[in-house]
Amino acid sequence: MSDLDELYQEVILDHYRRPRHHGDLPDANRSAEGYNPLCGDRLTVYLKVEDGVVKDVSFQGTGCAISQASASVMTSALTGKTRAEIQALFDRFRDVVLGKGSPDDALALGELGAMHGVSQFPTRVKCATLAWHAALAALDGKDAPSVSTE
Repeated sequence: MSDLDELYQEVILDHYRRPRHHGDLPDANRSAEGYNPLCGDRLTVYLKVEDGVVKDVSFQGTGCAISQASASVMTSALTGKTRAEIQALFDRFRDVVLGKGSPDDALALGELGAMHGVSQFPTRVKCATLAWHAALAALDGKDAPSVSTE
């Protein structure tokens, strides 16, 4: 295992053990639930959106280390961004977890790039992207939508 892979593994374990932005967000004005029947991952993403910009974000739920760590890293990345910026970031993230990006693409994503190893385990891609799908659904402003990876 390379030093970079070890660092990425440490990032994932750290976010799993000590998730950031975890819990309810009382003043959220958008939310969406996500479910991955393959692993049993379940989470809710809460957003406070003002003037088209995410001002605050949190998540809560249960699931595998990949889904929980990915949600934690994602919440740290969304604050201050618009729907278009979040979609562009998700597109780059998804390419990396699908193995379409280069090592430089993973590095450019910062902590989000820690999920690049998921590409070696295609069934785990749904775990890594679940929170993103829920966040995008919440941004679309639907009343508490539920998204599934199926």
